[in-house]
Amino acid sequence: MVTRPADLVSGGFLKRYNIGVLSSQMESLQLLRLLTARLERLSVDSHWARRASGLRGNILKVLEQADAGETVAAERLAMLTESAFSILRRAAGVIPDPEDLNRKKADKWIE
Repeated sequence: MVTRPADLVSGGFLKRYNIGVLSSQMESLQLLRLLTARLERLSVDSHWARRASGLRGNILKVLEQADAGETVAAERLAMLTESAFSILRRAAGVIPDPEDLNRKKADKWIE
């Protein structure tokens, strides 16, 4: 019997060896690395920078565990990812709009 690639995917090969789970976890870890870099770039003057610092520490611990070959719960990865996005969203909300700043400068010069 010849095994076709479609049979490997649908027939349980990926399920049996958790390849889909591993792939998903690798993508989550890659996303967490990206989010960690973004959290690090928050202005130290930002209210959210302190919270981001604590979250970055947690993410770095998880990444170290994963790099050491330890399994990390998918729920924990999801929670850290959601928290990182939440902080970045909120931090972006307090960044002033450059157009408003330029308008205020221009209004100052006109007066």
